[in-house]
Amino acid sequence: MDPTQIILVSMIRFPSVVLLFLLVGTIRAQDPTIKEERLLYVDPMIGTQRMGHVYPGATVPFGMVQMSPDTDTLPYAVDSKYNPEVYRSCSGYQYDDSTIVGFSHTHFSGTGHSDLGDILLMPTTGPLQMNPGTAAAPQSGFRSVFHHASENATPALYSVLLEDQGIRASLTATTRVGMHRYTFPRTETGHVILDLVHGIYNHADKNVWTFVRIENDTLVTGYRQTNGWGRTRTVYFAMAFSEPIMHYGQQPDARPTEYRGFWRKFDQTKDFPEMAGRQLRAWFDFEMHAGEQLLVKVALSSVSTDGALRNMAAEVPHWDFDRVVREGQDAWRKELDRIKISSRDPDVLKNFYTAMYHSCLSPTVYMDVDGQYRGLDQNVHKAEGFTNHTTFSLWDTYRALHPLFNIIQRERSSDLINSMLAHYDQSAHHMLPIWSHHANENWCMIGYHAVSVIADAHEKGITGFDVQHALDACVATARHRSFEGLGDYIDLGFVPEDRSGSSVSKTLEYAYDDHCIARMARSMRQETIATEFLTRSGKYVYLFDPSSGFMRPRLIDGTFLTEFDPLDTHQKGFIEGNAWNYSLYVPHRTMELVQIMGGWIRFREHLDSLFTMQLDDKYFAKTEDITRDGIMGNYVHGNEPSHHVAYLYNYSDRPWMTGKRVRDVLDQMYAPKPDGLSGNDDCGQMSAWYIFSALGFYPMCPGSDRYELGSPVVHSAMIPLPDNKAFHIWARKQGPKNVYVRAVKLNGAVLGRTYITHAEIMAGGTLEFEMSAKPPKH
Repeated sequence: MDPTQIILVSMIRFPSVVLLFLLVGTIRAQDPTIKEERLLYVDPMIGTQRMGHVYPGATVPFGMVQMSPDTDTLPYAVDSKYNPEVYRSCSGYQYDDSTIVGFSHTHFSGTGHSDLGDILLMPTTGPLQMNPGTAAAPQSGFRSVFHHASENATPALYSVLLEDQGIRASLTATTRVGMHRYTFPRTETGHVILDLVHGIYNHADKNVWTFVRIENDTLVTGYRQTNGWGRTRTVYFAMAFSEPIMHYGQQPDARPTEYRGFWRKFDQTKDFPEMAGRQLRAWFDFEMHAGEQLLVKVALSSVSTDGALRNMAAEVPHWDFDRVVREGQDAWRKELDRIKISSRDPDVLKNFYTAMYHSCLSPTVYMDVDGQYRGLDQNVHKAEGFTNHTTFSLWDTYRALHPLFNIIQRERSSDLINSMLAHYDQSAHHMLPIWSHHANENWCMIGYHAVSVIADAHEKGITGFDVQHALDACVATARHRSFEGLGDYIDLGFVPEDRSGSSVSKTLEYAYDDHCIARMARSMRQETIATEFLTRSGKYVYLFDPSSGFMRPRLIDGTFLTEFDPLDTHQKGFIEGNAWNYSLYVPHRTMELVQIMGGWIRFREHLDSLFTMQLDDKYFAKTEDITRDGIMGNYVHGNEPSHHVAYLYNYSDRPWMTGKRVRDVLDQMYAPKPDGLSGNDDCGQMSAWYIFSALGFYPMCPGSDRYELGSPVVHSAMIPLPDNKAFHIWARKQGPKNVYVRAVKLNGAVLGRTYITHAEIMAGGTLEFEMSAKPPKH
């Protein structure tokens, strides 16, 4: 009998009970303060298929360990050329794959380039196989077939049946320790493969060196140094088994070497307690009985194996797997409770709380329990008074993720800024991070958006960092003339395309970042700096071409680039976008942009065309970060440069269209299913956009105190605030067709503007939206 039949029968036999049940359900849908298990609304599988690039494995909020299955061994290059197939597995996992190679301990969430996949373990039985095999012939190696029906992913717990071996593998984690539980199907010798060859975005020369040491019959230590996206990255590990190792050995690097030293006198392939080489796989044998479980703890450190051991002793001194799961899920409950929403639509609840989950996966803690970490200078440092973090995907996350933290993760925001300042202090270039991870600057993407993150935090009252030092770091970074055309930008007011590519995108983003510096300097009464960067922030106008109505690349001689197609994402001058979308990127001087584009009516017509025209596939065929999944008309939600665009209607003659467009994006670009993310989640930015927009407001210009109003999809929400305050949001007459906002009240008074301020949110109170199926008449 299905739930509908149960309700119908119950209505006949117990009508008063059913009425009470429905009444309680209605109250629960309207009141977000009612205690509820929000963990049930999180589905880590959302975004694991196609473009989302998230991983489904076990981790805790901002954890240094991200335990997850890796589903293939795609190389970065084939015949010395980039292999585009590797893009689909940036997180190590792709939902459409049918095999699992093993379980590694480090992963990025939602990126469009990749690295990591460190310290892969795979349990097996039967004849020992030391190669992973292929997806087409999994029986040729140690990988295994799996099916989603026997796979389960929840916060802090992942499990799957490895069908070729009949082994049930379960994973959980603390901040610095991953824990495996392997349940063996029958009495026989069980193997655990330690694959230090494996990696994400792997290539033949990625491993610089690997080392393994057998400390005793239950403890193994070692490290791996790689040259990938992070070109000098070292991961130390300590691995403890719950059962004694019977025998162990290695598959040595098969590649020839000119020097073998006097190690050649030993047989190092079996029961030899030291292993070293560039391409190293080891095996460990255990006597297992039917239904018996083997537990494995793997602790990581950037400092030393001793640091990894201390991390293990501090975080998991026991063998209680279920306890680690419980503690991890308690940590997730705390994060999910930072915003409490209600909705009658279960899809909204799943999308929202999964977005909350994804927004807490990055940045990641990067230090041992004693505060030590490897710095950008490759020396060991100690974080004093803050928790050091890494994984700063700043081109993405400055837009909404960091502003979200400035409301609901204020102490962590301080930690993140101190981490960026430590990066600056250790940088040979004397620059803040651009895109940094694991003691490396990888220089991915453009702009210097750490300044936006710092300025936004300062604007919104985040404390606990040296404000003057932060401003000095911002200024030094923005004056670094050798960086990405910055010298020409300082001298000319724009980046010339014939001197530095992606010139329009760079100029527009530099101008915005400069505005952030100017605003921060002015608030600190440093007028000379404020004037310098305020002037710089307005020079974006040099790139506006009145004849075409778009921002257009200029050359060093001042002329516009002749070959120009505003629809083409491959067009010179732009990165991961086209002129239609990028020309709207002036968030710091929006009214000025409206005027140069012809006034608020013409501006709105331009926005209407953007959302309703059809963009042919040929215009993004060679841009792997843009696919049909994330496109509405010519608006590209699947990539970040357009994330503010729907809110620009607030600066037109029809501001109510903001609500319509925002709701269209919420409905069409997000869904509670594996392919439910329309583009790379990019370390939480795509998810943070959903969180803000679902609540009804968005930080269109981080670094300012404003949030543009949109159209909430929740029925109500409550954000707990410091000092026992709370900010409440109510959407009256909410429904799938009621996407327009007829009126807004703040604390009972009509709000005669299209934005609210950070101070108004943090003061606590109530924001009320009156929803309607029709736009207002005026």
